[in-house]
Amino acid sequence: MAEPLILGLESSCDDTAAALVRGRDVLSSVVEGQNSLHAAYGGVVPEIAARAHAERLDLCVERALDEASVTLADVDAIAATAGPGLIGGVLSGVMMAKALSAALGKPLIGVNHLAGHALTPRLTDGLAYPYLMLLVSGGHCQFLIVRGPQDFTRLGGTIDDAPGEAFDKTARLLGLPQPGGPSVEIEARNGDETLYRFPRPLLDRPGCDLSFSGLKTALMRQRDQIIADRDGLTRADRAALCAGFQAAVRDVLAEKTRRAIGLYMNETPTEPAFAVAGGVAANMAIRTALESVCINFGIRFTAPPLRLCTDNAAMIAYAGGELLAAGVSHDMSLQARPRWPLDRRAAPLVGHGKKGAKS
Repeated sequence: MAEPLILGLESSCDDTAAALVRGRDVLSSVVEGQNSLHAAYGGVVPEIAARAHAERLDLCVERALDEASVTLADVDAIAATAGPGLIGGVLSGVMMAKALSAALGKPLIGVNHLAGHALTPRLTDGLAYPYLMLLVSGGHCQFLIVRGPQDFTRLGGTIDDAPGEAFDKTARLLGLPQPGGPSVEIEARNGDETLYRFPRPLLDRPGCDLSFSGLKTALMRQRDQIIADRDGLTRADRAALCAGFQAAVRDVLAEKTRRAIGLYMNETPTEPAFAVAGGVAANMAIRTALESVCINFGIRFTAPPLRLCTDNAAMIAYAGGELLAAGVSHDMSLQARPRWPLDRRAAPLVGHGKKGAKS
């Protein structure tokens, strides 16, 4: 019996996306970014993002159908991000999914955006449950043991800024273009990471929780000191600041990953694996450091292709397929949610990021 064909919609932040997925086969994946719409504001403006999603979702669906060479009649279910995220954007996707579900008479599946990221290693690499996941992006950062499409245990997470948010703020402090992650990484390649040493927050405390707000503040103070001493900031200064900042984030994530792996291995998984996903997973310095940690533990390391590390609808469609197989679907009462924790048993994390309170 053929796997169901799932249409996925993603609109949680500033990427409008649609995709068609059958099992682990991605037939099409369309992503429309909004960088040009928000560039003048130094960050994502929720009202502008929501309006753009409403204008683009149908066009993305049309393109995804064309690229997959299928029609709406061929679709077996509609999966859409129902949270967490910027509520206007999430609402746009949920309402379109409801309309398609009602018109086609096909099942509706509300997907947790974070679950989409967390299940991506099963889409790309077929990882067996349970595996350890580091979700690291602009709005979220947490270590998860993934046991099933609705079964997640959080080992730790950021108590303030997410790493991607800290990268974006660092880029703004140094006059680099947004999105900040790629800009800082490019600058860091030409800098001496030992010239300015920044703090490694929370490494002096046990556990897997993280903090990046103080790191960003330390960089701002170092920048101001350089400007005061030298009456300006040279390109070499900026590169060294980026390199030092990136090294601090890398070292914190590597050490916390060591701790998380230790806890995960207590479960004696038959096929131990560690996966990293989210926008910051595209940073090669960080990815290489995490891979080295896994080599030292003798466990499998996986990271999705870069196009699936950032927000996309293929991960939503795949997660929807797993939920559908588990008997999960929703009716027209499905709500858009600005917050939606994966581990409902864990205490809420403190702090706010691009997408609201940490989940």
